[in-house]
Amino acid sequence: MKTRETGELVGIYIASAAGCPMIEVTSAEIIRGHGIKGDRYGDGRGSYQKMLGQRQITLISVEALSAGRFEAIESRRNLVTSGVELMWLIGREFLIGRVRFRGIKYCEPCDRPNVLAARALSFKDALFDRGGLIAECLADGQIYVGDCMPRPPR
Repeated sequence: MKTRETGELVGIYIASAAGCPMIEVTSAEIIRGHGIKGDRYGDGRGSYQKMLGQRQITLISVEALSAGRFEAIESRRNLVTSGVELMWLIGREFLIGRVRFRGIKYCEPCDRPNVLAARALSFKDALFDRGGLIAECLADGQIYVGDCMPRPPR
């Protein structure tokens, strides 16, 4: 249950390979060092991945998406959060439900999402400085839509 001290995982999306349509799921199996089972990054078939495990999982906030006028599924990010400052997680370990992750770096927005969604609006421009987070999966486990996530201390 989301509280004042926590944010929430509000969406999980996977694609089987680079350029394939994203599919919304309610839970996902996380594989340590790889990503989501069945997702292009976890299976080594992602566009922005030179080696398996380099780009394990991506996150974006629903607040950034609504300001940028893109739907969650159009973002091509794996996880959509609410009430979480993702940049605060860079360099930190955090939990989604009971599964441990580490924030690696800012996920620079590009125009691949709008090209694949056939949208004239530039994802790169609309989400400038709000592109999300790339994270490393530190443990195996299951995550679910509705799982709690940390908020930064006040």
